[in-house]
Amino acid sequence: MRPASAPTTVSKAVTTAMLLAAGKGERMRPLTLTTPKPLVLVAGKPLIEYHIEALVKAGIEDIVINLSWLGQQIVEHCGDGGRWGCAIQYSREDEPLETAGGIIQALPQLGETPFLLINADIWTEYAFEDLLYQPLPSGAAHLVLVDNPQHNASGDFGLCEGRATPAENDGLTYAGIGLYDPRFFNGYAPGKRPLLPLLEQAIVEQRLFAQHYPGRWTDVGTPSRLEQLERELAYAKDKT
Repeated sequence: MRPASAPTTVSKAVTTAMLLAAGKGERMRPLTLTTPKPLVLVAGKPLIEYHIEALVKAGIEDIVINLSWLGQQIVEHCGDGGRWGCAIQYSREDEPLETAGGIIQALPQLGETPFLLINADIWTEYAFEDLLYQPLPSGAAHLVLVDNPQHNASGDFGLCEGRATPAENDGLTYAGIGLYDPRFFNGYAPGKRPLLPLLEQAIVEQRLFAQHYPGRWTDVGTPSRLEQLERELAYAKDKT
């Protein structure tokens, strides 16, 4: 159930996505000393390419990528997006602005309609097209939540009747995938800013929605998780 006063968009107005790629990837060192984490290879393909291909398949036409650490390598690899059939723009950060700060800086490039937001350092089989027609009240966000991995056993949020709630005993983990109305960030000044406080405030104001995705998802945050993902993909390939 949504607030009656909030206008809702239900069309495929979602043609834009933002890939968060500005982090230093410190937990992935030494791999990320010379390579930005989105370009780390997973089964022989740079991680960011999985997202670009999936977004284009879903119908996304415009992608904004924020950059900081070794960001020029991402520009040189991805270019203007033409080889995937999309248009890629870049939002450069002299120093990483954290998640909300990076989004706020990129808002002029993201337009006035809802946009997808994806952490570039995850791997998933989630179908992004599932979010393109998701009804979204003005100023709201809709998160994708997954079962808790070992490194986040208590989860980030609860889920009740389509709304995100504070995490309690049955919390789920934010997948780093969401749909955001640009007005979700109204009133927040540019600068370095984490996303979690904004999400917690949105829970209080009943404008944070969510869904549970039970499929394959990995936070490729450390070399050991990368190795595990490589083993899983190799095993799956051998079985086909």
